[in-house]
Amino acid sequence: MAETTIQTQIRAKLYSADIARIAYLIGVDGGGTGTRVVLADLDGKQLARGAAGPSALAHGRPQAWDAILQAIDDAFAQAHLTLPALSEIAIACGLSGVNNAQWAAELKALNPGFALLLTETDAGTTLIGAHHGAPGAVIALGTGSVGEVLQSDGQRREVGGWGFPVSDEASGAWIGMRAVNHLQRVLDGRAAGSRFADAIYAHCGGDKDAVFRWLAQANQTRYAEVAPIVFRHAEESLVARDMLLDAGHEVEAIADALDPTHSLPLALCGGLAAALLPFLPEGLRQRVRAPLGDSASGALILLQQHLRST
Repeated sequence: MAETTIQTQIRAKLYSADIARIAYLIGVDGGGTGTRVVLADLDGKQLARGAAGPSALAHGRPQAWDAILQAIDDAFAQAHLTLPALSEIAIACGLSGVNNAQWAAELKALNPGFALLLTETDAGTTLIGAHHGAPGAVIALGTGSVGEVLQSDGQRREVGGWGFPVSDEASGAWIGMRAVNHLQRVLDGRAAGSRFADAIYAHCGGDKDAVFRWLAQANQTRYAEVAPIVFRHAEESLVARDMLLDAGHEVEAIADALDPTHSLPLALCGGLAAALLPFLPEGLRQRVRAPLGDSASGALILLQQHLRST
């Protein structure tokens, strides 16, 4: 049944009342490795930051809320403030997995009581934060990977981000999976052994049965935990270095798909951005600039824009 005019007016008044109670704003960046939040007052002044475990929706929507709430607790503690009722907080979440409509709906249905809840992909909030809402392109490189561009005409477009293991090229999980595959080849005798392979072997348990157990429990986050081994051995191991150079070419392919004319500013974001920079093709490396802000800041900007338009 369609909503009546009276019902619409009542809903609008209730919404306005909820907004009037807001005392704090929170921007959330949640992925497969961790959750980061920024706490601000009503004027947008940042008061503190907090962190907790993963909140990617693929790990479960209740689990995502658990991590977000833990990070918010941390932020209020860092600010030496008492956590108020959630009905006094407006929150915007940039989360991995929000582009899955069912997961996003389940997350919203589990809202633990925030006065206002906005959701966006972590790529979207990364884009907003990196260029403070202006046109530009970003490539987020962390546990997963995705590229996003905001064009001068206001159109947004995403490249990659189809999810692990079929996508997420150049991400920590993608690099880690390739490293574990190399270990399998070494154990089979299809590739030569090395200190690089030994390090992966030790990480996965140190014997073949342990490797099988590790594989049985492996997910995106666990593969991403292998990636630092690749970076540590890149100078001494051609195999490790080639993996990172391949990752650099994947980043270039994403960048060219986002902005074929190379006319927009491009920022690399995420936990692997700085580590991968030396392995990018030279032309791409010259184009990259530091982001103006991070994904949590982008979520905060998104929230402020929404409140100004309300």
